[in-house]
This record gives sequence, structure tokens and C-alpha cells, in this order.
Amino acid sequence: MGLFLIVLMCIATVLLIRNMNKRIRRLPDSFPVAGERERVAEIARLDADLERSGAAAGDDVEADRSVSAGAAEDAEVEGVADGERGSAGEGGTARA
Repeated sequence: MGLFLIVLMCIATVLLIRNMNKRIRRLPDSFPVAGERERVAEIARLDADLERSGAAAGDDVEADRSVSAGAAEDAEVEGVADGERGSAGEGGTARA
């Protein structure tokens, strides 16, 4: 009885393998991705929006920095006497 069950399972396995091989041969080489074009277009659009918004915000920030930094730097320089000025190598403090 055990030999009969083993032979029956072997036959079933061979038939299943043949059936799956036929199905695999019928599959195309590659499957078309339906949403790939939309996804690429969406990524490009978001990148363009990010660059536009980043450039506009960056211009505003840089304009504010240059005005306030120049005024603050002039005030600091005017408050220092000529004898107190020095480089980092001469014992003075270096500014970042």
C-alpha cells in the first residue's frame, strides 16, 4: 500500500511539473507596467515644483542675510580699534 501511494505521488508531481512548465513558457518576457509613465511624470513634476519653491525661498533668505550680515559686520569693524585688530596667528580671535 505504501509503494502505491509513493508511485501515485510521483505521477502527480510529474504531471504538475509538466503543467507548470507549459504555463511558464506562455508567459511574456516582461510585463508592461501600467502606472510607470504616470509615476515618472509625477516625480518630474514634484521635482520641478520643489526646485521652483526652493529657489524662490533661497533668494529671499540670501537677500535678507546679505543685508543684515553686511550691516552687522560694519558695526563690529567700526567698534574695534586699529591696535586691537589682528589675525588668528598674532593672538587675535578668528571669526567664522
